[in-house]
Amino acid sequence: MPQRSRSTASRTSARSASSAESRTAPAATPCLAPPADPDLWPATPPAGPAVIVRRYRALPTLAAFHASPAFYRGVMGPVGSGKSTAMCMELMRRALAQRAGPDGVRRTRFAVVRNTYRELEDTTLKTWLDWFGEDLFGPFHRSSMTHRLRHADAEAEILFRSLDRPGDLKKLLSLELTGAWVNEAREIPKALVDALGDRVERYPAARDGGCTWAGVIMDTNPPDDDHWWYALAEVERPAHWAFFRQPGGLLERGGRFAPNPAAENLANLPRGYYEKRMAGKSPDHVRVYYCARYGFVGDGRPVYPEFSDAVHVAPEPLAPLPGRTLYVGIDFGLTPAAVFGQRTPSGRWFWLDELVTSSMGAVRFAELLARRLNERYAGLETAIFGDPAGSQQSQVDERTPFDILRAAGIDARPAPSNDGLLRREAVALPLSRLVDGKPGLVVSPACAVLRKGMAGGYHYRRVPVAGEERYEDKPCKNRFSHVCEAGQYLMLGAGEGRALVRPAEAAPRAERAQNDYSPFRRAGAGRGRP
Repeated sequence: MPQRSRSTASRTSARSASSAESRTAPAATPCLAPPADPDLWPATPPAGPAVIVRRYRALPTLAAFHASPAFYRGVMGPVGSGKSTAMCMELMRRALAQRAGPDGVRRTRFAVVRNTYRELEDTTLKTWLDWFGEDLFGPFHRSSMTHRLRHADAEAEILFRSLDRPGDLKKLLSLELTGAWVNEAREIPKALVDALGDRVERYPAARDGGCTWAGVIMDTNPPDDDHWWYALAEVERPAHWAFFRQPGGLLERGGRFAPNPAAENLANLPRGYYEKRMAGKSPDHVRVYYCARYGFVGDGRPVYPEFSDAVHVAPEPLAPLPGRTLYVGIDFGLTPAAVFGQRTPSGRWFWLDELVTSSMGAVRFAELLARRLNERYAGLETAIFGDPAGSQQSQVDERTPFDILRAAGIDARPAPSNDGLLRREAVALPLSRLVDGKPGLVVSPACAVLRKGMAGGYHYRRVPVAGEERYEDKPCKNRFSHVCEAGQYLMLGAGEGRALVRPAEAAPRAERAQNDYSPFRRAGAGRGRP
């Protein structure tokens, strides 16, 4: 191992979320021993030459995380609570506790996952190298984003990877791992977590001693309450999964926020850390990032700044109006969605219901849509409009999504336009008007995904330009965009925005002055003479 001077070897992480301390000696050799107790890591170093000691004392929630034997483990907490440091320490302690192979070397391989490489490099990797720097633990290879770590008799490969799209699953298919860490798990699809679970406990091979430990560890700020994390942690609670929730840095009492004396990692944060940062933030932002509560915080520029949850969401679920036409808007693709709405006699719009799917083909979606119409809206006259792109034939059987809907007994037609501006305005106009003092468009609280999309989940992504706020021209495609665009097709098909697409009436042409002059005509000709 490389030698270090006293001044450089004594570096510690100022951002450590748990108690940390350093002790150095001249020409010291770093020593990190496998833990005897996960509440104190590393344990007392073995006797020998002068050593560098960096102590990590886990805080209560993180100590319970370290001690858990669950195959899948996750920690949720506010910003600054030390989650990332705990994940780094968990990987390292598992590497040092790995059973040695026949040649006496403890070999492990871990994947560290974040949704984008930029965030991986700017946050996750910096935290890792701050604790386990290249000068002490071996070089980090940026071309392969791999840290080949060597310490005493332990050799570990730490593979840093971004997995922000389901298509990135193929990156996992060839990996043979000991374990994996999913950083900021709320930004990672559940399918990718499942794939990681299938790739761990494969290295080292049984002939080399096998895995002493294997599993998937995760950390995150609080996601929304319709996220897979919430479903597993709070509702389903499956076997072999364990979730740990840190106390928030702030508490909300009577609509006001105050410091939480039970918050963890305060000793490693500046005084007033959370109080200073809450200034100027929305209440939803404070609740999620500082109070560590499940919730939704919009990102980017909302497609519908006209929408107000307090104004445009009904206090109770909306029931269908007898005798009124039911309008349905459909967005196709691999994540098809539908919105169901009616226009009241006074001209207001009620969005009653939504049908939101994921990774579903047109045939299965048509079956679900037909069942929804029969179960909830039988007897109502229907007018169904879909994305005009649904008129394109499939490359598999030459049928269009509209053909598939008709085969299921659903008479759907293409919406009048697919122009993004017209679609937006067809919804923005009723959002902006009042009818008898009431909002022109009301969303039922039963439309959970649609509601969050309208509140900012459906947005224009920010363009990273220094010195100014700029956004992309087209809305970001995400889990909110499909159902929101289905609502746009509903409104266009029902006639909203018709004035925007109706051609202006032909105006009388202005009379043009006549000029009979011609350079080829003889002098005197053309003036009163044939």
